[in-house]
Amino acid sequence: MSTPSRRDLPWYVAPLPDWLADLALRLAWVIAAVNLAGTAFGFWYYRVQFADTPIAAWPLVPDSPVATLFIALSLIAYKMDWDADWLHALAFFGCLKLGLWTPFVQLVVNGQGGLWWVMYWFLILSHLGMALEAFLIHRYATFSVPAVAVALAWYGFNDLVDYFVSVLGGPHHTLLRAEQTLAGYDHSLAAHDLAAACAVALTLLATFLALATRVKQLEVELAADP
Repeated sequence: MSTPSRRDLPWYVAPLPDWLADLALRLAWVIAAVNLAGTAFGFWYYRVQFADTPIAAWPLVPDSPVATLFIALSLIAYKMDWDADWLHALAFFGCLKLGLWTPFVQLVVNGQGGLWWVMYWFLILSHLGMALEAFLIHRYATFSVPAVAVALAWYGFNDLVDYFVSVLGGPHHTLLRAEQTLAGYDHSLAAHDLAAACAVALTLLATFLALATRVKQLEVELAADP
């Protein structure tokens, strides 16, 4: 499959240079495999939190591993020429949101603390790579309104049960070291509010960028076919 041509989109929805996006799409199978490996590692990383979470709530816990699963499946769907715009939208939201949320939390909310420095910087840099991956998706996705609605519903629901509404023993956000006290995790601390504010802001940002991409794509198509 040939690499799709780059649409004439503004920088804020298509920030990657052409050569980098072209190279990444040529290596889509490799990048998908790396993300699947990241998904497996992520589920292992969450093993302690899974043990303290009801099984019915497990899908709500591993946000980053689910995001890497979405982008892996999105790239596979692109290479296989499958029509899965809803999956592409989920991958865009997941990679952008978790790719920026995790570095914010590690650098601003948690700090390194007792975490091994190699793991600390691995978490930051690998998640920033996820955010970059998000901007590959517009090259093969349309971000239709129904697809964006699916992604917004999923990640909006995650924000609610992660931070605001207790269901199935929640909150279900990634455990924050900054919330840990001698008595357990205290969700009334400012760290909880900072993480929640960042999560909601990034959900809104992903929604704006996805819909802005759709609008700009349509404008380019209309200009090319007056």
